[in-house]
Amino acid sequence: MPQQQRVRRSSRQRDAVQESLAANDAFVSAQDLYAAMRERGNPIGLATVYRALQGMVEDDEVDVLRTDDGEAVYRRCSPSHHHHLVCRRCGRTVEVAGPDVEAWAAEVAAEHGFTAPDHVVEVFGTCAACTAAAADEAAARS
Repeated sequence: MPQQQRVRRSSRQRDAVQESLAANDAFVSAQDLYAAMRERGNPIGLATVYRALQGMVEDDEVDVLRTDDGEAVYRRCSPSHHHHLVCRRCGRTVEVAGPDVEAWAAEVAAEHGFTAPDHVVEVFGTCAACTAAAADEAAARS
């Protein structure tokens, strides 16, 4: 039996979290999101930010990644299946389609008798702006 999607009521707090996430093109931690919201005068609590983010993850409204140190970071994303290019330096994130990855995952799964494969692909690197900035910094040091 297919799982029924839970319909959540919109709330002022959840709307504020969504709005704050939409202002970012990078993944952001709950603590950083909370701090930014408080700085802008929103009296939201940290636990409320966590609850709103968890609900949005469950509703497939945001993507969540784990950083190298295990911290969860969040980003509002498009509803279609996609992958991410993430800058290690500034956190800038770009959504990308991956038809070759999709075909590869289906093929490998079928070869091993698996059905309904699912996957997550995150590619980490350095964006063009950060690469240029690093080159400028290196040139200034020499």
